[in-house]
Amino acid sequence: MKDPASIDLPRLADIRRDLHAHPELGFEETRTAGIVAAFLRDIGLEVTEGIGGTGVVGALRGGGTRSVGLRADMDALAMPETGTPTWASTIPGTMHACGHDGHTAMLLGAAAALAADPPMGNVFFIFQPAEEGRGGARAMVEAGLFDRFPCDMVFGLHNMPGLAVDEMAVVAGPQLASSDSWRVTLRGVGTHGAKPHLGRDPVTVAGHFLAALQSIPGRVVDPLQPAVVSACSLAAGDPKALNVIPDFVEIGGTARAYTPEVRDQLETEIGRLAHGIAQAMGVEAEYTFIRRIPPVVNDPATTAVALAAAKAVSRGGVREDFPPSTAGDDFAFFGQEVPGAYVWLGNGPARDGALHHNTGYDFNDNAIATGVAFWAEVARRALSA
Repeated sequence: MKDPASIDLPRLADIRRDLHAHPELGFEETRTAGIVAAFLRDIGLEVTEGIGGTGVVGALRGGGTRSVGLRADMDALAMPETGTPTWASTIPGTMHACGHDGHTAMLLGAAAALAADPPMGNVFFIFQPAEEGRGGARAMVEAGLFDRFPCDMVFGLHNMPGLAVDEMAVVAGPQLASSDSWRVTLRGVGTHGAKPHLGRDPVTVAGHFLAALQSIPGRVVDPLQPAVVSACSLAAGDPKALNVIPDFVEIGGTARAYTPEVRDQLETEIGRLAHGIAQAMGVEAEYTFIRRIPPVVNDPATTAVALAAAKAVSRGGVREDFPPSTAGDDFAFFGQEVPGAYVWLGNGPARDGALHHNTGYDFNDNAIATGVAFWAEVARRALSA
């Protein structure tokens, strides 16, 4: 095997910084996808574009009966950048605040490493659009990703600030929570603020509902089962009309769980509270639960392959006790179709506290070498498993 360290790391860093300077939101990654496709063609891979919108798959076909999928996400976030690297975002209100620019560069490097010394089997390099809440993984699956590129295993990798750049974390079981949204509209009867008895005040009802919401985790859901319910949006009335009780209040939020059973409980119980409190206080409730992303749960056998690969390349060691995150990742849709494993690669210290989705975040280019080495190693081990 060609040593991944011999791959042109400065070139990969240049690509990463170029992508960082030109971020694109989900399903808008036309420039990024073009760079990816051109790179893959230059190293001799079969390239398919437009899967699930702007998705790209590079195929390295080495014969044999086994195939493996390696996935990197490509999209940025709709938020400003406050950091000042020379490669800072040139697109106002858009930045790579989660390191997908780094993920893309690392997988390109792995494609070059494996193309230079092909393994026996097929490697599919999956460059996914729209991971940040816009449904890119589901779109690729629905477009026939695994029908066109059948895989025995699929792997995802994400950077993690706080771990050293040559350190990894690989754990079987739940890794990321489901990520669902909910909305509640409380409809009352608006009236003069001085005469609340002549109407039905939805603002007071909203207060009771919000206070009761946190009785779901730990009171309805088993305390040993992690769950998060957060109200993140509240709209009612007009601050210029402080003597008017409004007709309605709109509340929205998120729900997170690691198991399908708890996910179902959260959907049921948020609605039960909304309707019950509304009925008790004489207003009407409308409730919607939007299932967005299921939990990411690492398959044990696939995780064992990832763990062996990480131990082979991680000079900083491998964490096998790393706690799951309540964030979500739509890699979960890939894992529902093919046995999958999702692993963490260190991004070094969080500079000035800049974690994922922070305006000062930047991917650490010193992690590229370990990421390339892991991707190449895990592909070989999966094909020989």
